[in-house]
This record gives sequence, structure tokens and C-alpha cells, in this order.
Amino acid sequence: MDSFISSVVTIALVMDGFGNIPLFIAALKKVAPERRKIVLLRELAIALFIMVGFLFMGEWFLRAFGIHEYSLSIAGGIILFIISVKLVFSNESEPKNDPKEDEPFIVPLAIPLVAGPAALSIVMISAAQHPTKWLTLGAVIVASIINSIILMMSFPLSRLLGKRGLAAIERLTGMILILMSVDMIMGGISAFVKL
Repeated sequence: MDSFISSVVTIALVMDGFGNIPLFIAALKKVAPERRKIVLLRELAIALFIMVGFLFMGEWFLRAFGIHEYSLSIAGGIILFIISVKLVFSNESEPKNDPKEDEPFIVPLAIPLVAGPAALSIVMISAAQHPTKWLTLGAVIVASIINSIILMMSFPLSRLLGKRGLAAIERLTGMILILMSVDMIMGGISAFVKL
């Protein structure tokens, strides 16, 4: 049970629902208000489908390319670290998204904002570490539901928290993710040294 809760929390944090609120608001600003919920649900469903695909194909992917679990752990940790540092030291004045079309499709909402490199790495690492994929599948689904609830509330939450509140939550999430990324890197190095 602890492993399941840990996986849910890790995946949910990596998906960074609160950090993505400003990006989703920017991407959906030009979408008609009555279409926003439909577009958002579609993008979240696509992101979930992609993560489940990586969950079941991750082991094959690792074997096909001769990638060891410790390499994936170290690479995932480095990607997560870079993303986390950007969250902590984000510049609020620079534009984070420039939607070219009124209704975004797959990019940038589903990929890379929800199912980004760090989230896909975490899913593949989790799938490789657990003997049964059902635990990881459950964790991905629960984390996706949590993320979906946060993002479905993006417009009301942004009004409630304000710009400073969103920035504070984003930086706090970044700090937690930095600690997790260092742990992933050290775990990968430890696994490599034991060989």
C-alpha cells in the first residue's frame, strides 16, 4: 500500500497540476468558454492514454534499446531536476506559452505539459521496478484523476490564488521535485555501483 501511495504522489507531483495551471489558462484563453472543458478533458485523456502505453511498452522499450534500469533512473532524475529547477526559478515575466491555434490538440497540453519526459520516465521506472503492472496502472489512473481535478479547476483556482499564490505553489512543487530527482539519480548510481 505504501508503494502504491508513493507512486501516486510521485506521478501526481511530476505531472505538476498546480504548475501547469498558468500554462493551461494561456493555451485555452482563445478557446470558446463552452469548449474549454471538452478540450481539457480530451487532452487529459490523450495524456493518460500515452502514459498507459509507456507503462505497458516500457519494458519492451528498455530491452529493445538495451537500456538498463539504472540508466533510466539517472536520466529520469536529470530530466526531473532540470524541470524542477525551472519551476523554482521561473521568470513570471516571460511568456510561457504562445498558442498558435484557438484549440490546441495534443501539443502542448497532453504532451509535454501532462505526459512530459519526467512523467513518462517515472511511469517506465515504476513499471520496471514492480513485478505487476496493475499497481503502477492504478497509480497512473489515480494520479491522472488528481491532476484532472486540479486542471479542471484551473480558471476558478487562478482567480482564487492569484498570480503570487500560483507562483508560490509552483516553487514549492519544484523544491519537492528537486529532492525526488536527486533521490532518483542516487538510486540509479547505487544500482550501477552494486553491479
